[in-house]
Amino acid sequence: MNSEFTIAVHSLVLLAYKPDHMATSEEIARNVCTHPARVRKVMSSLRKSGYVEAKEGTGGGFMLSSRPEEVTLADLYMETSYGSIKPTWCSGDDSQECMVAGNMAAVMGAVFSEAEAHLIDYLRQITVSGMLERVRAAQAEKR
Repeated sequence: MNSEFTIAVHSLVLLAYKPDHMATSEEIARNVCTHPARVRKVMSSLRKSGYVEAKEGTGGGFMLSSRPEEVTLADLYMETSYGSIKPTWCSGDDSQECMVAGNMAAVMGAVFSEAEAHLIDYLRQITVSGMLERVRAAQAEKR
């Protein structure tokens, strides 16, 4: 999984928290604790997929254009991180004579694919509005 997923979730939860507020990439970046350029990259992808709308120039920024109760974390994972569970390198080599070395990459590939499928199934159960509820509950526990 990569940090773009976390930035996407955090940004949409923030926009859901302030539904009538257009937030600049700088505002979002301060809240996420990252650089505005990283936020703009993620938000550009979310805009192309219809999750947010953007207005350029003075008074511009990002605003939610999707319903937070309908956007799941699986949607955002698929948008930002699909395939990232599997590492780019896996041990073994199918040209080796050893049974373990010759099959480990394929077996591990299947394990990573199954793990990702389970993760996506789990993330389908959590919406952006559900995350906002969790944030509010965490804040209430601090009091």
